[in-house]
Amino acid sequence: GAVHVAGFDLAALSQSTVAQFRRRIGVVFQDFKLLKNQSVYENVALPLLVRGDRPQAVQRRVAEVLDQVGLAHKAGQRPEFISGGEQQRTAIARALIHQPGVLIADEPTGNLDPNLSEEIMDLLERVCAQGTTVFVATHDHELVKRRKKRTIEIKEGQVAAGARA
Repeated sequence: GAVHVAGFDLAALSQSTVAQFRRRIGVVFQDFKLLKNQSVYENVALPLLVRGDRPQAVQRRVAEVLDQVGLAHKAGQRPEFISGGEQQRTAIARALIHQPGVLIADEPTGNLDPNLSEEIMDLLERVCAQGTTVFVATHDHELVKRRKKRTIEIKEGQVAAGARA
């Protein structure tokens, strides 16, 4: 068989297409992976700056995404001065900056309290509703049950079950 993600055949990826592929996928990590000496704005802008986007385009896109995740008012703050939920929303904003077709969130609520976990899941549902396919890996079965979304259970490296909740 073949595995296709965001329009790319993973078995056929060449060195030259890996960067293009990565821009089509956003990844959110449990431990945020934010640059501590950079502001929220700078953390979110980084992928666009690396790509070489023009400053005006970067400003516009970062403002849009920070507004989308509810952090426009925290743009100048460094990660150490914002809450865990705000750090996770910053990481989500950075993952969304390229407008990916797929967002993979690895335990996005693992370091958060229940209320913040619900806020993050609400945000991910809004992202999904805007057309991005969202995959969430979690051990929080209750959080998944409350969402009533399609689930795929993996046990010992094998797909054990897949159903609508």
